[in-house]
Amino acid sequence: MQLVVGRIGRPHGVRGDVTVEVRTDDPELRLAVGTSIETDPADRGPLVIEGRRWHKGMLLLSFAGVTDRDVADELRGTMLVIDSADVAPSEDPDEFHDHQLIGLAVETASGEAVGEVTDVLHHGQDLLVVRRNGADEALIPFVKALVPEVDLEAGRLVVDPPEGLL
Repeated sequence: MQLVVGRIGRPHGVRGDVTVEVRTDDPELRLAVGTSIETDPADRGPLVIEGRRWHKGMLLLSFAGVTDRDVADELRGTMLVIDSADVAPSEDPDEFHDHQLIGLAVETASGEAVGEVTDVLHHGQDLLVVRRNGADEALIPFVKALVPEVDLEAGRLVVDPPEGLL
């Protein structure tokens, strides 16, 4: 599974630098100079990072072969992606990467099947998007009180929702 670590924005200057919307918690590792990174759409990459710097809170990258503003502008909107297999699991037993949660079966503490996790949203509060069996989607706050058990090996997580959540 591909994970987005950045999105290329507008060009910066005339030498081919681009702004990057960072979508990773470790940009120094994922977007390091010398890194060859895949893209979505795939035909725009892979791109090799030749330079990086922060400017007024915005990450600026330069790529091999991108030497002017027009070429840089053609990359606008391109997603920078890595393979989820390249991401080391967290040492914290209560911390999970989104790709580990997506696809897990969801059931209640009493064993009733609820559905499947289809996405994880990060809007101040992490929310699991669950496609319910025979119903619409449900948003479940990803907190220990409501999701007491995550069993990656078994491919399931247990929810203990308050009345009316589902």
